[in-house]
Amino acid sequence: MTILGGMEEPSRILMDVSCIVIKRTVNQYRSQVLRNLLACGFKKIVSVEILNPAFNTESLSLDFPEIKFVRAHGRMSDGDLVNLGMGEIDTPYALVLHDDLCVQDFRFSRSLAQKLSDFGIFCVTARILNNERQGIPVRFTPKVMNAVFDVESSLSVVDKAMTLYPFDLAGFYNVASFKVLGGFDHTIESPYWQEIDFFFRAWLWGEKILLSSAFTLSFFDELPASDRTADISYLKFFLKNLLPDFRRDHGEIPLSAFPSFKARSRCGMNEALGLFNAARDWVKLNRFRFKTDAVSLLETWGKEGEE
Repeated sequence: MTILGGMEEPSRILMDVSCIVIKRTVNQYRSQVLRNLLACGFKKIVSVEILNPAFNTESLSLDFPEIKFVRAHGRMSDGDLVNLGMGEIDTPYALVLHDDLCVQDFRFSRSLAQKLSDFGIFCVTARILNNERQGIPVRFTPKVMNAVFDVESSLSVVDKAMTLYPFDLAGFYNVASFKVLGGFDHTIESPYWQEIDFFFRAWLWGEKILLSSAFTLSFFDELPASDRTADISYLKFFLKNLLPDFRRDHGEIPLSAFPSFKARSRCGMNEALGLFNAARDWVKLNRFRFKTDAVSLLETWGKEGEE
C-alpha cells in the first residue's frame, strides 16, 4: 500500500474516535465528504481506497493534510481495506463507513460517540436510510433451514436489538476488540462471506453487535448490491464458524465431521481435505477464544433479552 498525507493533526478534535472511510463515490463529491468528516471533530481520519489513477488522491492529500490516505495495491475487498485502516489508528473507537454515507446531511457528534461507547460492546450499528430517505433492512438474524445457513433481514430498529452484522460494514467499532478478533479473513475472496465470517466469529467469541435507534446514516446514491453465491468462500465460512463444537472451555472441529463436510462440499478429496485441515488447525489455534458454538448461538438468538 501507499500512504499519503496525515502529517498534521486536525485543528478541531472533539472526541477520541477515528473515522475510517472507504472510497466508493466519484471524485466530484470527495472534497465535500472530507470537509464533512473534519467538521465532526474526529481525532484521526483515514481514507482507504484501491489504487486507481483516475482518483484525485494526490491533490487531495495536499488540500487535506490532516487526513491520511491509504491506497491499496492489487485486488482487495472492503473488509481488507478496513483491516488496513484499523492498522493506522490508535484511538479506542472507530466509525467505519463508505463515503456515500457522508455526502449530505452527515453528522456525528461527541455526544453520540459517548452514547455509542456506553453500549460497552464490540460494534454498534445504525439505522440506515436510502437515497429517498426511506428505511432499509438493517437487522439481520441468522438461521439454518434444512441444514442450509441463511440470514433473515428486518426493517425493525429497536434500540440494542441484536443483529448478525452491520449493513455495508457501517458501524461504531471497539478497536481493541476488532484487533483481537483478527480482522477480516483475506483468504475468503467473496466480500459477503468474508463479512459474515468475521461477524459470526465475533458472536462465537463472545462479542456483540447491536443496533442503536439514535444512530442514523443516509445513502447519497443507490444501495450497494452483494453477491451471496455459496462458493468456496462459503465453505471456508462454514468450516470456521458452523462446524466447530464448543466443549467445556474450547472450540474444536472433530475428525468425525469430515465425511459429512466432504459429501456436501462437492470438492475433490484433496481439496476437501485441504480446506478441512486448514480450518481445523485454525480452530485449534484459537480454541480458547470460543465462548459458544453455532448450534447454541442460533438456539438462543434473541432469547437472552436485548438490554
